[in-house]
Amino acid sequence: MNSKKTILLPKYQKMFEQIGENIKLARKRRKLTTQQVAERAGIHRATLYRIEKGDPAVSIGLYFNVFRVLNLQDDFLKLASDDEFGRKLQDLDLL
Repeated sequence: MNSKKTILLPKYQKMFEQIGENIKLARKRRKLTTQQVAERAGIHRATLYRIEKGDPAVSIGLYFNVFRVLNLQDDFLKLASDDEFGRKLQDLDLL
């Protein structure tokens, strides 16, 4: 199986790391173990560890499963919801 390492610029990698840290903190606030969250999300504990470290190679669907387990699925709707740049481009077309 060929697996390519996902390469991101450091500032974007830091964003993933922050998401991972937020997930880890949410899990701890709920007093859930890594085993409990992994089982409920249908993933291996090692995958949850990678998510909590902000691994960009983990699929977005698995991130969503963890969000769902933590009852944070509505936060997923916030992704790309504020397309400020796109609206500016659209406004330029209206002139």
